[in-house]
Amino acid sequence: MQLDQRLVDAAIELMNSRFPRDEWAGAAAMYTENGEILTSVSPDVPNGAAALCQETGAICEAYKRNQKVTASVCVSREANSDVVLILAPCGICQERLFMWGPDVEVAVAHPQDATRWVAKKLSEVQPYYWYKVFAGEHK
Repeated sequence: MQLDQRLVDAAIELMNSRFPRDEWAGAAAMYTENGEILTSVSPDVPNGAAALCQETGAICEAYKRNQKVTASVCVSREANSDVVLILAPCGICQERLFMWGPDVEVAVAHPQDATRWVAKKLSEVQPYYWYKVFAGEHK
């Protein structure tokens, strides 16, 4: 499955149903190769060093089920705001998603409007991905 508005809407729906409007909120959604949508949020832990990204739960769930992730989106909003921002996966989540290869699609913010998304393959987000050296792509 490719990244589409249905996947973005699933992340937004979870975010809005899970968090009160007066709190900062975020959520993620991912497609698996069989079209299933997995969603997750980040736990609010007292020690920021122990925090996890919004995507982590869905990544772990896909891995547990032995299903390939094909697309991922992460969204957020400020407290008392209806403006939903698209967040590209952080470097750690990119590493986690690369487990399923460079063709996984991720949502990134549109260059002129962070409330709109653009689908990019991980290989486009990370054109110089370190593992290419070991995969023989350096020749």
